[in-house]
Amino acid sequence: MHIALKLAAAVVIGTVLGLFVTWLVVFENAMPGGVSDGPWRTNLSIGSAAGDIRTRAAVALHGLLALDRKETLYYTAGTDSTGAALSGACTYRVTGRDPDARWWSITAYGPDDYLIPNPGKHYSVSKNSVTHAADGSFQAIVSAMPAPTNWIALTPGAFTLTLRLYNPGAKAAADPAHATLPAIAKESCR
Repeated sequence: MHIALKLAAAVVIGTVLGLFVTWLVVFENAMPGGVSDGPWRTNLSIGSAAGDIRTRAAVALHGLLALDRKETLYYTAGTDSTGAALSGACTYRVTGRDPDARWWSITAYGPDDYLIPNPGKHYSVSKNSVTHAADGSFQAIVSAMPAPTNWIALTPGAFTLTLRLYNPGAKAAADPAHATLPAIAKESCR
């Protein structure tokens, strides 16, 4: 009876410790082994056989069905270009030129990693939907307050932006840490 009690205690302690370590690795360290390009972060093994168990677990939890790097580069930003955490209480201006890819999109996600519900369904902007200026640049507004064009809607709370480059160009694919990506500037906060 005494040995059975010790064995049961060891199983409970081992299970709790294992769950805690899993939580730290997967939930708190969502994209291990990644590279940075301004506020944007990516992991080059997402969607590939080279992805380790932590990367695969993070993709299963946060990204769902990632394509191979040759097909798509995924960048995520949890901060603006100055390093301040993104907040739904603020308005951001995302500016740049079309990234080097056949097609791209920028989408906002809530803390649950799902689209942020909003009545107008303003979840993202893309190469096909964004309005470009005469010089080829674009500006998108990420805010809880509606904007007339290029608007990605927010609600209060934390959020992330995901930039997807579908069929990235040779330069972006070869050096994702130095791709030309949009800047994220905080304009105001409520």
